[in-house]
Amino acid sequence: MRIGDLAAQAGASPRQVRFYEAKGLITSIRGPNNYRDYSEATLGRVQQIRELLNAGLSTQAIRAILPCLESPRDPIVFEGVTPETVAALERERDRLTERIDVLARNRDAIADYLTELRGRATWSAANR
Repeated sequence: MRIGDLAAQAGASPRQVRFYEAKGLITSIRGPNNYRDYSEATLGRVQQIRELLNAGLSTQAIRAILPCLESPRDPIVFEGVTPETVAALERERDRLTERIDVLARNRDAIADYLTELRGRATWSAANR
C-alpha cells in the first residue's frame, strides 16, 4: 500500500506517516521506483499510534509499548529494558489513569446536566 492510501485510510496525512516511520513506529519497504510500500498490518498500527498520541503518550512511550500491543497475552520478554524505561511507562500509566478519571467525572457531570435539562423540558412542556 502506498503512503497516500495508508494515510487516507488511517485518517492521517502522508507527513504524519513519514514522521511515524522516522520515529521507528512503523516500517516500509522501498519498491524499485523508491516509493514506500506499507503492509496491510501497518494500517492498524498507524490507527493505534494515532489513538495513543491522542491519549497523550509520547512517541518514545509508544515505541516502548508497541511490542506489548501486538500480542499482549504472550509472555513478554524484552532484552535491554532499563529501569528508566519501566519507570517512564509507570508514570505514563499513572498519568493516563488520572486523565481517564477526569474524563469520566466530566462525562458523568454532563450526563447529569442532560438528565436535569430533559426533566425540566418535560415539565416546561406540560405547563404550557
